[in-house]
Amino acid sequence: MKIQPIDLSGVTTYPIAERKNKVSLQHDFAGDITAGMSVSALLSALPNQLGSESLNAVINAVVKARDKDKPVVIAIGGHVIKCGLQPVLRQLIDAGIITAVAMNGSASIHDYEISLIGETSEDVGAVLHCGTFGMAEETGRDINGALKAGVAEGIGYGEALGRFIVENRNPHREFSLLAACYNKGIPATVHVALGTDIIHQHPDCDGAILGQATFTDFRLFTSVVSTLGNGGVFINIGSAVIMPEVFLKALSITQNMGFHVDGFTTANFDMTQHYRPLQNVVKRPTAGDSRGLTITGHHEIMIPLLTAGILDRIKA
Repeated sequence: MKIQPIDLSGVTTYPIAERKNKVSLQHDFAGDITAGMSVSALLSALPNQLGSESLNAVINAVVKARDKDKPVVIAIGGHVIKCGLQPVLRQLIDAGIITAVAMNGSASIHDYEISLIGETSEDVGAVLHCGTFGMAEETGRDINGALKAGVAEGIGYGEALGRFIVENRNPHREFSLLAACYNKGIPATVHVALGTDIIHQHPDCDGAILGQATFTDFRLFTSVVSTLGNGGVFINIGSAVIMPEVFLKALSITQNMGFHVDGFTTANFDMTQHYRPLQNVVKRPTAGDSRGLTITGHHEIMIPLLTAGILDRIKA
């Protein structure tokens, strides 16, 4: 039997006025974009959809957290430093908006080198095979020395290195996030996987010192996470593995100890939405009454836009 095209005369329809729609001219379309408009006005004129909706939601959450005196915590990977975003993030620190900073080991190294020589990020491919990759004397010597001194006094990696940058009067210390946090007295924690960073290659490196320094910071970071409930904000920027994993474990500890952290906002900013940030920052931690957001784009564009939006809203 030959199959015939179906006869559509029996299909039933209904009035479009009865249909529920996802996009509305009244609520979701872009507004007028005009010359000389403020950042806040520009953000308000963006379509109320997808990425722009999420970006505005993060800005709103940060502003509300500040109004409620709740923490705003950022976690970063090394690429954020290499994009030259320290001056932008420092504005949020100086304005009292960011209340804690966490980073992986590479971010701390780039931060230190910028403070010391105003440059960072060597050409790995050009020097790997001649055996000089990661062997700059000052980087390994200074950071490992700062950690040794800090551990002897019971302080963690971030505070120890921030203090060293300030007390050593590194020529470009005003561009260091760790120094900014140290000067402001806010938590700055560094979370290290052994063997991943160039300072681990140096003869000055002591695994026990390194482990103790970063473990102290893990405990400090967990204390910060325990305060996120009821309006706090946690933003992961460009860390695909270390910081999402550390955040998940810290949150698990706080729940285990009875803090019951809920009702907070998380966001992941990255050029690609990877598995761990999506699961360990955006989805799993916000399964209760919290909200997780994703913003995809280049750090050098999105983070200044985020910062300008926050500062504009607060000023207004």
